[in-house]
Order: sequence, then C-alpha cells, then structure tokens
Amino acid sequence: QCFQAMQAHPVTPLVRVPWNEPGIIGKALDGGAMGIICPMVNNAKESKALADACLYPPMGKRSNGPIRAAMYGEASSYQKTANDEIMIIPMIETQEGIDNIDEILAVPGISGIYIGPSDMGLSLGLHPTLDREEPLILGIYEKLIASCRKAGKFAGLHNATAAYAARMVGMGFQLCTIANDSGLMAKAAKEATGAFRSAVGDKA
Repeated sequence: QCFQAMQAHPVTPLVRVPWNEPGIIGKALDGGAMGIICPMVNNAKESKALADACLYPPMGKRSNGPIRAAMYGEASSYQKTANDEIMIIPMIETQEGIDNIDEILAVPGISGIYIGPSDMGLSLGLHPTLDREEPLILGIYEKLIASCRKAGKFAGLHNATAAYAARMVGMGFQLCTIANDSGLMAKAAKEATGAFRSAVGDKA
C-alpha cells in the first residue's frame, strides 16, 4: 500500500528490512522496493549475503518472482535492469562493522552504507539516541565517510531533527533521513494540543 501511494510521486521506494534474511529481502524487492537497507551488517560475509539476496544470478542468488516490481508479473525488462538499479545498503551499527567497513564496501553490488546512531551507541556502551554529539561518535562518522569516499560509495545517517541532518550533510553524508512518520505525527499532535491549551487556558 505504501508503494502504491508513492508511485504517484517522484520518489525512490526504499525498505529497511528487519534482518539480513533472503525471504524478507526478496519479498520487499518483488513488491516494488528499489533499494534495501539492512541492519547489523558487520563483515564481508554478511555484506555478501545481503548482496546475494538482492541480485539476480549470476551476480547473486535472488529468486525470480517480481510481482509488483515488474508490472504485476507481466513480462518486462525488469530482470535485465534490476541488478544495475537496485540499491543495496548495509547498516553499520557496531564496532565490528566499523572495523570492517572497507571489506563491507568492497563487496560487488553494495551501493553505500546507512548508520543507525542508536544501535551504534548502544554497541559502544553509550545511551541509545539520535543526533549524537560525542567526539567518539563524530570521529567514527568521519572515518566511515572517508571509507565511503575512497570506495566511491555514499554514506547515509538517520537523524532526529532537520537541523542536525543539515549539519551532517555538511560533514559529508549524502543520504540523511529525519525522524519517522509516527514520531513526526506524535510531535505535531503534542505541539498542536500544547498550543491550544496555552491559548485557551482555563476556558478549555
């Protein structure tokens, strides 16, 4: 249903799958995703498993069955272009992933990386939160951006606020997401009700 709604707009549908599992990844791609973001990719083996699940043979091991992705199952050129067009984006969220960044990026088919600040912080013994200011984390960001530049890949980051995301673009990130739909709706609702109560006071 999300893909149906997005189809009317010039956007690229990406899916953050729950895990590095071929069945889940294939279902998302067959449904019309043009990119997969996968959590907890920590080494070359896991990066290769992700790429294999996203790419058709001979490059990968993805099975054929693109329903919505290929005109609801009708014959199309989808299979000829999918390997070149699908974005494959491992999430870097642990010290192991940081240490192995170059080999993760070196796997054929990998498009770039996406950093999950909360899990990264948690894995390093820090409080899980977004928009981090710790010198340790900011230094890691710089290291990962440099590795991506060297490999000719992009670096992405999840952010809580627009202001922080803009700062991160200045640092060198090329894909910045801001909050999430439920969080944005809850924030807007709280702001609206708060403004209303302030305006009417005891009258409400």
